[in-house]
Amino acid sequence: MSTALADRMAAHLRTQLEPTELEVLDESWQHDGHAGANGTGFGTHFRVRIAAPGFDGKSRVARHRLVYDALQIFIDQDGVHAIAIETR
Repeated sequence: MSTALADRMAAHLRTQLEPTELEVLDESWQHDGHAGANGTGFGTHFRVRIAAPGFDGKSRVARHRLVYDALQIFIDQDGVHAIAIETR
């Protein structure tokens, strides 16, 4: 499922981290009624699957921090509540 916000997040990650693999999925509909859900089924809960050369030699925590730091603007300004991150 793709949304405009997921597309914007993906474009931002491409610019910030230059990934070799990237998938941003809006999974908000699966979290309806949970904390942070906005009742629309879109725009609050995301899954990011990403591989990037900048992850080489970094721990999983450090890789996740890079992704969170890159997406902080969406948390602060767009109401993103949760991001599940899978790095390779």
